[in-house]
Amino acid sequence: MGFTGRQSYHAQPAVHSIRYPDWYSDMPTEPPKPYRSIDPLVHSSFREALLVSGIWLGAMIWSLSVCYLMGYDRPAADLKLVLGFPDWVFWGIVVPWLTCTVVSCVFGALFVRDGDLGIDLEETDELGLGG
Repeated sequence: MGFTGRQSYHAQPAVHSIRYPDWYSDMPTEPPKPYRSIDPLVHSSFREALLVSGIWLGAMIWSLSVCYLMGYDRPAADLKLVLGFPDWVFWGIVVPWLTCTVVSCVFGALFVRDGDLGIDLEETDELGLGG
């Protein structure tokens, strides 16, 4: 007897007894907890990178804003010189560069520290690895 399309066909679920392997009972029943401990060097590097990125973003916003507002749509007769630079170049480029240089030197001298990387390997193989 074939299927004519008017009849509904319901598959009967196969009833099987599931036999798990022996090692399955030794598996943990709870999912593992996420590993949240971050290496102190990574944490310090991340903090330093955020600070440097913030300084860079601030300097970029300052430079673009000052150069646009003071440099465009201005008659040439209105330009003033500051230490030999046009005023918009001095305040929009020279000042942020000098400020970032001073901030970088202070940041490097006061806040950046060497981290402990572990013991040095005395003997290395041809690839420069320990072993």
